[in-house]
Order: sequence, then structure tokens, then C-alpha cells
Amino acid sequence: MPEPIVGLHHVTAIASDPQRNLDFYTELLGLRLVKRTVNFDDPGTYHFYFGDDAGSPGTLLTFFAWPHASRGNCGIGETSATAFSVAHESLDYWEKRLLSAGIPVEKSAERFGKRVLAFADPDGMKLEVIGDTVGDPAKPVRQSEVPAEHGIHGFFGVTLCEGGFDLTAQVLEKMGYAQSESDGNRYRFTSTATTAATGDGLASYIDVLVQTQLTYGRMGSGSVHHIAFRVTDDAEQLAWREALKELKLNITPVLDRTYFHSIYFREPGGVLFEIATDVPGFATDESADTLGEALKLPAWLESRRSVIENLVPPITLHYQKAL
Repeated sequence: MPEPIVGLHHVTAIASDPQRNLDFYTELLGLRLVKRTVNFDDPGTYHFYFGDDAGSPGTLLTFFAWPHASRGNCGIGETSATAFSVAHESLDYWEKRLLSAGIPVEKSAERFGKRVLAFADPDGMKLEVIGDTVGDPAKPVRQSEVPAEHGIHGFFGVTLCEGGFDLTAQVLEKMGYAQSESDGNRYRFTSTATTAATGDGLASYIDVLVQTQLTYGRMGSGSVHHIAFRVTDDAEQLAWREALKELKLNITPVLDRTYFHSIYFREPGGVLFEIATDVPGFATDESADTLGEALKLPAWLESRRSVIENLVPPITLHYQKAL
């Protein structure tokens, strides 16, 4: 068996208005746009990548921006919440910041000993900020209005909405996760891997929320399209592809996503999983200083650049002054 999966690589969701999406995640949440490219399967639409200053695995929230997408309906077989990790001392800051921006915030009871703030983005995607004990972000976002000590460290984890438990648990356990805690119909799985690359638990939690009363979700704006788990390189990815075949999962061949390589499969509950490589990363086609400033296309789409640039709507990246 390969080494256990360390944690999440990225989460990919669907947005409607590209400019509104860009402003929310860069201006309000203080993330950096580390890559503006297009959906390789639908090149007339943007694919935005937001993360820490370097676009590190475990910090990346990405969006397919479809301007005319109808609102999704969350249900079974979907990721129902995406959680960011911040210092536990920063939760009051985030509550005030979100409320000042007119974003309703729900302060829930502690979840497994950690405070949680829940809110939604402009498309209705459910987000959470969870107070954790990890240190300051290793790569705080330059030019962010959010002070570094309050900045988002990366993902805490995600919540999967499921109609059952056993088969999803079997896949997570195969991938190196172990059930660590439970509360009612919520079951937490934690990566058994420990590595300095991810910090103390960063991006390593998957909650399975069993909600048998719900129907299956409908994909649309505000929905999570898929979640991606990280592996170091191509060899480790291929080893995982072989290992997961034992569970009779229908796994895609390796696909080249320019900034990482990917394989995809649906876990038995219906959530689309991806396993993505850490390499080659986002500095392959632009410098670390200019990440996200220009539209980048894979080599096989460059001949269509003028057509694509006329198809995607103009956007403006509003840089903020660092405090």
C-alpha cells in the first residue's frame, strides 16, 4: 500500500458571476488569486484558483465560473460545507469582518472541541471558519487587507453529505483516514499521515454527515463540484490508482491539468473524488510575484487564445493595501 493520503489538495466549486466571485475571495476573505485560466473541458469559461501566497496544496479553493449557472441544491452525494482553518484567537475578528460586510454569520456550538463560524458566499456555497491550533500561515497573502495573524491558513476540511456510512467509510479508510470522533450523525475522519508539509492537521479532516432524510443534491452555482486529495508525485498517484481498484471504483486514467496531474472517481455515496499531485505547481508559467495577473492557457489551447479571450468576460483584480 502507498503511504496514507496526507490531506486535501484542493476543493473545486461552481460560481456564477466571475467578478463577484473574485472580489469575495480576494477582497473579503483575503485569499490570493494564484491562477486565472479556463475550464479545460469548457474553454469559454474561467477557472479561478485561490489560495495562500504560493498556491500551496491544502490551501486551494477553485471555481468554474459559469455566468448563467442556476443555483444548486445541496443534498446527498455532495460536499455540504468547506471549512477553513484560522487561529482560534481570530474567530472574533472574522465574525466582525463578515458581519461588517453584510454577511450573516452563524455561531454554532463547539464541534469536537473547536469553535465554528458558518456563512455562505454570494452563490450560497456553505463555508466555515474553524479555530485551530496551527501556527501562522507559512505563506501569508501579499497585499491582503487581512492581517497575517488573522489570515486563513488553508483548509481545515470538508463535510460530506451522505445517505449512508459504511461504503464511504471503507474508501476513506483505504485512503489512510481513520474515524477519530463522532457526534450524533456526524463522523470525523482524520488522516493518519503526519508530515511537516501540512502542519498540525491542516486540510486533514473529512466529516461524514449522514442525513438519510435528504434527497440527492442538484449541481449548480454554490455547489462543490469535487474534492481533491494530495499526493507527492506521479508514482505515488499511480500506486493509489492501483490500490483503489481493489474497491471496484471506476477510476479515470491520469489527466494532465498543467499544474498537477489528476485521477477521478466517485466514492460510493456519490461525491466526486480526485487525487492530484503536488507537482509541478503554479509557477510553471508565471513568476511567484505575478501569479494570477494574466490569463494562462495550456499549450494545446494557445492557438485559440484570441477566441477564448473574447468569450470570457473582462475581470478586474483589485489589489488591496497591506496593513
